[in-house]
Amino acid sequence: MTETHNFGSPITCHAWNKDSTELAISPNSNEVHLYKREGNKYQPTEVLSQHDLRVMSIDWAPKSNRIVTCAADRNAYVWTLSDNKWKPTLVLLRTNRAATCVKWSPYENKFAVGSGARLIAICYFEKENDWWVSKHIKKPVRSTVTSVDWHPNNLILACGSTDFKTRIFSAYIKEVDEKTEPTPWGSKIQMGHMLAEFSNSDQGGGWVHCVSFSASGNRLAWVGHDSSISVVDCNRGMVPTIVKHNFLPFLTLTWVNENTIVAAGHNYFPVRYSYDGQNLALAGKIDQMTKKESGNLTAMNKFRSLDKKATSETGDSILVNSIHQNAITQLSIHHGSKSAVSKFCTSGIDGLLVIWDNKVGNNIK
Repeated sequence: MTETHNFGSPITCHAWNKDSTELAISPNSNEVHLYKREGNKYQPTEVLSQHDLRVMSIDWAPKSNRIVTCAADRNAYVWTLSDNKWKPTLVLLRTNRAATCVKWSPYENKFAVGSGARLIAICYFEKENDWWVSKHIKKPVRSTVTSVDWHPNNLILACGSTDFKTRIFSAYIKEVDEKTEPTPWGSKIQMGHMLAEFSNSDQGGGWVHCVSFSASGNRLAWVGHDSSISVVDCNRGMVPTIVKHNFLPFLTLTWVNENTIVAAGHNYFPVRYSYDGQNLALAGKIDQMTKKESGNLTAMNKFRSLDKKATSETGDSILVNSIHQNAITQLSIHHGSKSAVSKFCTSGIDGLLVIWDNKVGNNIK
């Protein structure tokens, strides 16, 4: 069973609050629109417009109820709810290129921001000066960082970048972190130390679009622009299992339990993969694959659709045989956690936000 909401403009990124009753989306602009669920619909509540250029990523901290955003204007803001209004605090990123992705750590005492400046900014709050500051992870990243994800221990960070590499770093900040026991990924916790590096192909591969740790933190999955999906298990020699699929490249993925991954991207529908510790196998599409015919479009509506959604369907055309009608840009957990997801959410260039029941799936024909 699925639930579909149309927001009218391409959705660059989105984030949910703790109980998924509130939603933040960026409609491919410098703004972040907030919505609250009322009945079966989401009603607008506020617009966050501090950024100057397109917002690239949003994350909503479930415990502290703080929102962090980053944008192509090279800035990041932490938003705090005060007197029913969201107040921004500028983060000192110290980068000279676009901020491309952002993610709160599990303990919510810091967050990571990827950048086109070939670095990752690990940001934390400095109480003495009452501001958010950052420390940089630079080497050996050689290109834009496209995705980041935290290990459950709050100390290890995975990143994917356009130099065709997935890397795992220590993101230990002595000002806010307590030392913990060594992990299977490595024992050295010095800030910026690279624990592992992987490629999605022996022949070079493609841009890494998204990375995701499993609930245990012992497995890491990522997708590349060479139509590949990869998994590495730190308890099995840290040798990646790489599968080249027949779909167009995936742009996003997440674990929905310790042995199952859901990925989505340019093919307009989510796909499920299973991993048993050795083999990574396709488990099926997740869509209700029914044909839909478009209604008649006026000339004005046709060009408006072309401008907003990069499509120019005529009244006689048959729409794509899936719920989404364009690329899926982000996949997130709606209900549950990575150990047991009951519902997940996708958003895309078509302006749709779809909530999927993880128990429902159609097999590949």
